[in-house]
Amino acid sequence: MGILRVKLSDDWYDIIQWPVELLTPEECRPNLVPFTRSGGRSLGGLEPTTRTDLGYWTVELVDIAVHSTEQRRTWNAISQRLAGRSGLIAVPVWTRDAAPYVSGEYEPPGLVPHDDDSLFDDDTPYEQGAISVVSDGVTPVGATTIRLRIINAVSDLVGVLFSYEHASYQTGPVIEVNGDIWTLPISPAVRALIPAGSDLEFDMPTCLCRLADDRGMDGGVNSIVFEQRAVAFVEATDYWASLVA
Repeated sequence: MGILRVKLSDDWYDIIQWPVELLTPEECRPNLVPFTRSGGRSLGGLEPTTRTDLGYWTVELVDIAVHSTEQRRTWNAISQRLAGRSGLIAVPVWTRDAAPYVSGEYEPPGLVPHDDDSLFDDDTPYEQGAISVVSDGVTPVGATTIRLRIINAVSDLVGVLFSYEHASYQTGPVIEVNGDIWTLPISPAVRALIPAGSDLEFDMPTCLCRLADDRGMDGGVNSIVFEQRAVAFVEATDYWASLVA
């Protein structure tokens, strides 16, 4: 369980990182909740709706194996730190079934040295994702389209999910393809500015969330050695709104 410290205006926030390798769910359900406006029903019973770009993410982690002492203690520590819906957590959203791997199948991250062939101080290499896609041009706050440049990925970025600094996005049908640059619509609207040439996270996207319920991480002890738990999260849209303000 890692903890990031980020500064927002004059305040510091602790953001927990969900321990992917230790508390792995059998099923992950990241879903966009659309936000539409209705003009009211007509005399004929029709109800025209207008799409807005104010949707948000919900993420459910289902059937998480919690049986070892380390897993139980980590679960308890996350629960304590979040303190209900008040805490922030970067939740991984598993999208291996739709990720743009070159091979078309899941590819684990590789271990490589730095550009100058050096290693970390403990002589270990660093981890590099199998997918490499960068932003082409600056993508401002509130944007609903983005230009993506493929470095190492399959040549199809339709319907994929990625994140940048724990803000998650999903692409729609392609607007334009110009060489290795794809222009696509994305949802939700961009939470925070994405600089030109930014490395985007496709291998293990994350979404900044809060617990959906104050008691969302309740647990207990029984005679079953192998226990499975579930937890639901909602995107921390208030964080992004405060960041923009």
